[in-house]
Amino acid sequence: MLDSNMERILERYERYSYAEKQLAAPQPESHESWTLELVKLKARLEILERNHKHYRGEDLDTLSIKELQNLEHQLDVALKHIKSKKNQLMYESISQLQKKMLTEQYMRQDKALQEQNNQLAKKVKEKEKAIADQQQKLDHKQDNEFTSPYVLSIPLQAACIIGSTSKDDEGTQNHNHGTSTSVSSWMIHNMN
Repeated sequence: MLDSNMERILERYERYSYAEKQLAAPQPESHESWTLELVKLKARLEILERNHKHYRGEDLDTLSIKELQNLEHQLDVALKHIKSKKNQLMYESISQLQKKMLTEQYMRQDKALQEQNNQLAKKVKEKEKAIADQQQKLDHKQDNEFTSPYVLSIPLQAACIIGSTSKDDEGTQNHNHGTSTSVSSWMIHNMN
């Protein structure tokens, strides 16, 4: 077991020392590849700078008709993309503003409806209270009328005929003595 641990330690040491030697040693191939990469990047940068000037409308004297047409086509395509993006952003902005306006409008309408609802509820409560007050007064008045001896005696006296005389269909007089519940036709007529 001790031997296997020692072997692993030695293997790791050799790997790390080899990797360190590779990094420390200058490699001629690597230096040449970096130099070549630098030249490619400089050439690419020059092309990009020249194209950028052309897109801005500068240094167009050196371009041929075909190159100018190609540049014009590229600018047209780019302009279409720019307009499309601008229109999309404007549409989104308008849509958001419309949603915001509708939300605010709904909130104002909701607030106005809530105020109207509160006013109507207040009026309904006032009407209910007035009706309840009227009903209470009416009930109180009716209670007073039923308990008053004068109110009850007047209709009973009018309905009762004591010792009255009446004529029947043949013209003979009938005398009623005592209490009678019949009412003469002329009394009913006058009551209506």
